[in-house]
Amino acid sequence: MWAGDVATVTWRNLIKFRRNPEILLFAVLQPIMFVLLFSQVYGGSIEIEGGNYTDYLMAGIFGQTVLFGSTFSGYQMAQDLKEGMIDRFRTLPMHDSAVLFGRTNADLVLNAVSVVIMMISGAVVGWRFHEGWLSFLAGVGILLLFSYAFSWVMALLGIVVRTPEVINNASFMILFPLTFISNAFVQTDRLPAVLEAFANWNPISALVQAVRELFGNTGAAATPDTFPMQNPILTTVAMSLLMLAVFVPLAVNRFRQASSR
Repeated sequence: MWAGDVATVTWRNLIKFRRNPEILLFAVLQPIMFVLLFSQVYGGSIEIEGGNYTDYLMAGIFGQTVLFGSTFSGYQMAQDLKEGMIDRFRTLPMHDSAVLFGRTNADLVLNAVSVVIMMISGAVVGWRFHEGWLSFLAGVGILLLFSYAFSWVMALLGIVVRTPEVINNASFMILFPLTFISNAFVQTDRLPAVLEAFANWNPISALVQAVRELFGNTGAAATPDTFPMQNPILTTVAMSLLMLAVFVPLAVNRFRQASSR
């Protein structure tokens, strides 16, 4: 059955994490570094109206963490193709799509663990949520939904390029501008006009703004008058569902073509 195949591949990938704990180690070290760097080194120099920078910062760190964590799906797909693991799967009586769903499901677990560790790190440096547990859980849910949807984008890229090194170079050239030209670390009205316009329509800004609202970390700063910033939760959910609707069938179809060669 399809569900059984997905569960088997998911478990295989989770076991791989257990056998290679450095994967999890390095997945969380970078975000912890950003938490300490921005909150302790730059936090005293950046003011947030009606709030504190640590609370404001953490939603940006969460967004950056799940975005960068999603690239692992592309890297591992390219790695499996390069090492011939996909050829081994082809010899088994299993659904092709189960390989992709198992990959993205396992990476969702890795992202969830990373978010938990980030929240513990944030609590240590003073971050708190202020809107109750239901709103908090909704914030966590929207982070994981976006990360799962974006992992399908990266999985497709991993199938197309087939080289892990290319995935690393290409993804960071795209993701660094997306995260830093956004509201993740500073208010967009402090950016130059052209960058401010880009940041206010940046999907990462919508994700971060949605998480800030759900965690109660917006402070009293004015919200930019653009649709994504005024409706960040709706924008992020719609964007995530759109990515799934577009990239799941594209990735599955491209994977079937690649595995049939």
